[in-house]
Amino acid sequence: MVIVAAITGYVSWCIWRMTPGGTPLKASLTGVFILWMLTFFVGFFVMEKLPVGVSAVVYRVGNTWLIAFLYLLIFFIVADAASLCHILPKGFMRNNGTALAFISAAVAMILAAGAIHYRHKAREEMSIRTEKPLDEPLTVVLASDLHLGYHNRRAELSRWVDLINREKPDLVLFGGDLIDMSLRPVLRDDDAEVLRRLAAPVYAVTGNHEYYAGIEAVEKFYKDAGIVLLKDSTAVFKGIGIVGRNDRTYPCRAALCDLMPSPDRFTIVLDHQPSHLEEAEEAGADFQFSGHTHRGQVWPISWITDAIFEKSWGAYSRGSTRYYVSSGLGIWGAGIRIGTRSEYLVLRISN
Repeated sequence: MVIVAAITGYVSWCIWRMTPGGTPLKASLTGVFILWMLTFFVGFFVMEKLPVGVSAVVYRVGNTWLIAFLYLLIFFIVADAASLCHILPKGFMRNNGTALAFISAAVAMILAAGAIHYRHKAREEMSIRTEKPLDEPLTVVLASDLHLGYHNRRAELSRWVDLINREKPDLVLFGGDLIDMSLRPVLRDDDAEVLRRLAAPVYAVTGNHEYYAGIEAVEKFYKDAGIVLLKDSTAVFKGIGIVGRNDRTYPCRAALCDLMPSPDRFTIVLDHQPSHLEEAEEAGADFQFSGHTHRGQVWPISWITDAIFEKSWGAYSRGSTRYYVSSGLGIWGAGIRIGTRSEYLVLRISN
């Protein structure tokens, strides 16, 4: 909290310094920024008490502040550093309305471009040929991190279901965080009815957000939606094994090696967080699908996720095990993608 207060204080101070004119104008612009910031922080405590429509607005406005704040911070740090190095005039950061307007416009354009980019859902395709017996070639659609809630509402979910059905899948797999932070808007929109339109059997695993939303209520929602939830359990579909691991949020989850079916069966592992990828290799899994990282959602946070995880996004291999870490079909927070993408995976398995 001290770090958060320090950096928000720095951005607020930069706005104050750069605003031309007297105290009233400086206080007004800085006050708008602070009120926008409070929408983000206070929103977490009041959203469940407000009407769903109002909470959706608070959620979107507040979370958009977070990304705007990140880019304002970057611009101000660069400008301050350039002033100290005499690349920019010494007084560039003081009473410079033109510079403030330019920076604000640049941030607004970045946010707008990111919002447009988020609407586009990328389609990734992988093919795996296996010597293990299959009942028939399979087309599997996999997606993670839908984050249904106050920002990803029924109409958007319906569009995603249409995208998935267009692939004519034999099987649909969700890799966790189907729910965002609250089931209230999901139940209000009757998202279960939309998910029942998926034209193939559906299996899913928990993510960390399912636990934030309340796992018992989430399990009931999955059942109503016609989704089989795998919690440290295994299913068999047309000759392939599907191992669903409980999310790492659950402290007593089973070891992967204890969940694996016969080594002669082609096996897909669903594990929400791509930590310890070596476990799937050691257990003899053929393919693992994960999500969770969002690849940071926006640059330069993507650099942080790339540094934290062995693989934060995309296709990967360890030994004979193939992996795909998805950046997510949906998004947490504001519907903005900068330097990353929203996506789903079409996996084709054949002999």
